[in-house]
Amino acid sequence: MGFEEMWAALLPVGRDEATGGYHRFAWTPHELACRAWFLDEARRRDLVVEHDANGNMFAWWLPADGSRGDGVLTGSHLDSVPGGGAFDGPLGIVSAFAAIDRLRERGAAPARPIGVAAFAEEEGARFGVACLGSRLLTGAIDPARARALTDGDGHTFAEVLHNAGLDPDAIGPDEDLLGRIGCFVELHVEQGRALWSDGRGAPVGVASAIVPHGRWRFDFRGEGDHAGTTALPDRRDPMLPFAGMVLAAREAAERNGAVATVGKVRVVPGGVNAIASSVTAWLDARGPEDEAVRRTVAEVDEAARVAARPHRVSVDLAEESYTEIVDFNLALRDRIAATLGGPPVLPTGAGHDAGVLSARVPTAMLFVRNPTGVSHAPAESAEPADCLAGVDALTAVLDDLARG
Repeated sequence: MGFEEMWAALLPVGRDEATGGYHRFAWTPHELACRAWFLDEARRRDLVVEHDANGNMFAWWLPADGSRGDGVLTGSHLDSVPGGGAFDGPLGIVSAFAAIDRLRERGAAPARPIGVAAFAEEEGARFGVACLGSRLLTGAIDPARARALTDGDGHTFAEVLHNAGLDPDAIGPDEDLLGRIGCFVELHVEQGRALWSDGRGAPVGVASAIVPHGRWRFDFRGEGDHAGTTALPDRRDPMLPFAGMVLAAREAAERNGAVATVGKVRVVPGGVNAIASSVTAWLDARGPEDEAVRRTVAEVDEAARVAARPHRVSVDLAEESYTEIVDFNLALRDRIAATLGGPPVLPTGAGHDAGVLSARVPTAMLFVRNPTGVSHAPAESAEPADCLAGVDALTAVLDDLARG
C-alpha cells in the first residue's frame, strides 16, 4: 500500500464533515481507530510491534541478524487538537511506512533497526500536558503527577490507561527502550510558511531548534449569583479579571517579543443568566528565549491579580508544562542536510516529541512545506507532490543513517 492509499485510509477518521476539522483525542474511539490502523500497517509489513507502558507504539524493521540496538527511529503522533488539521502528526507516520516500503523495493538491507513510532497524547488535548507519552518515556514528567491528570469529563489518566488495558503503576521512564534508540528523526508538516517564504522553492526543510514554550493555568474564583438580581457593586465576577488577563497576554507578548494565546477557557456554572463562580483559563506562551517567555507570563500574572482585586476575586497560577529551547543535535542535523543536498534550515515555534526526546537521544526534524501556513485548524495543508518529496527525503535519510 503506497503513501496515497494509506493517507486516504486515515483521512476520514475523526473528521467533522461540517468543519473539516479533526477530533482524535488520546484513547477516544477515533484515536483508537488510528492506533488500529497503525498496527495493521505494521503487521502488513511484518514489522516487530512493541508497546511501552506509557501508551507509545513502535514498529521495528530489524536487520538480518535480528539485532535491536542503536535503532534509527522515525514517526510522530496520531492524536489531534480540537478541530485540528489532517497533517499534524499523521503525515510523519504515513511517510515513515512509505519510506520503509521504498527501501525494501530498492533491496536495502539496513545494518541498524529502523522503527516507526506513534507517541501518545502529543497534543495534550485530553489531559492538558503536551507530549505526555514522550515525557513519560524520557522521565520529563513525574508518573504520579501524570496518573492524576484529568480530562474534561473528570476521568484520570490512570483510569483511562486501565480501561485501555495498560497498568497505570508501570508508567514512567523506559531505560531499556531509550538505550536501543540511536537517533530519532521526525517528519512533520511545517506550521508556518517559512519554506514558502525562503525563496528557494524547497518542499522540505530541516529544523534547527524549537523555541521555548509552555502552558499555564489561571484559576479565577469569585461568587456565583443571579444575573438579574445582583447589583453591580455586590458582584464578585471572575469574568472581569479573566477578560483583563486575556488583554494583558497580548500586550505582554508584544512588549517581550513573544507570542501568547488564551485558547481554552472553562466557566462554572456556565449559565447565561448566572454570574460565574469560577473561570479557568489556559495561557500558551512562546518566545525566542526563556527570559522572554518567563517575563511574559509574570507580567500576565501580575495584571490578572491587579484586575482581580477590585472585584474581590482570587487568582491562582499553575505551570502545567514548560520546555526550554531545544537545539537539535548539530552533527545529526548537518548529516541530514548533507544527505538532502543543503535544504533550508529553520527554527520552529511548535513543540514536538522530537524536542522532548532530544534530552536523551540525538534528534532531528524534517518539515514539509505548508502553502497556507495554517496549522491546528482545517486549513492546514500540504501539496501531494510535496508530501511525496517528504517521503523521498525521509527515505534518503533513513537509508543513510541505517547503514551505520
